[in-house]
Amino acid sequence: MHHSVFQGMFARLTKSVARPAVLLQPSRDINTVIMGPPGGGKGTISKKLIKDFGYHHISTGDMLRAHIKNGTKLGAEAKSYMDQGGLVPDNVIIGMVIEEIKGLKGNPHLLLDGFPRTQPQAESLGKAIKIDVALNLAVPNDEIVSRISGRWTHLASGRVYAYDYNPPKVTGKDDVTGEPLIQRDDDKPESVRKRLGAYDKMTAPLIQYYSKQGVLKSFDGSDQKELLAQNKRSDAIYKSLKPYLESKHKTL
Repeated sequence: MHHSVFQGMFARLTKSVARPAVLLQPSRDINTVIMGPPGGGKGTISKKLIKDFGYHHISTGDMLRAHIKNGTKLGAEAKSYMDQGGLVPDNVIIGMVIEEIKGLKGNPHLLLDGFPRTQPQAESLGKAIKIDVALNLAVPNDEIVSRISGRWTHLASGRVYAYDYNPPKVTGKDDVTGEPLIQRDDDKPESVRKRLGAYDKMTAPLIQYYSKQGVLKSFDGSDQKELLAQNKRSDAIYKSLKPYLESKHKTL
């Protein structure tokens, strides 16, 4: 997603609640949570996980949009909080997750993306389903700042150029119209660093929580020197992440 995970109404999911969810039977093969900073390649790696492991992808942002669009009871409840400028309680989000799981045929692997984002959310979620694996994409902040701040946009068309892999033919000019490119405020280095700092502060307790649970594994790609030298951090991470997850699928 282009915008920060901390912006927009679907990111406001940080209110914890005391009401526990009903624990589902732990009949799933593997329930996996994936975490990663904005601009860190989480979307790319999630797509590979879905393809290679047959995960059923649960994106809470997508679920919220769908429930609100379809006018479901949970969607109406969530919308009432959003319309008042409030936070969507965790039990509403978890209710959506449980409803989706119950509607699945068989016992597919589950990949949770976008939730939990905080320790209280993880604790509430843990009362509903068992998390077997928590994957943390530890991409260096400086690399993300460099990558995102290299993006320039042609506003009229929405065309985006990145100077590290698809630069414009003429520096600062759109390839089609020749009009000047601009850098969105969200893509400016100071804005990116601010978002990353907020992410680090928010997820540090969550990472510690899953570490204490014994299910956390972090990947930064540092063991794949050749791929890093080619500026392929996501490929480097996945080359180590895939065999790790394969071993988990065999042993859990």
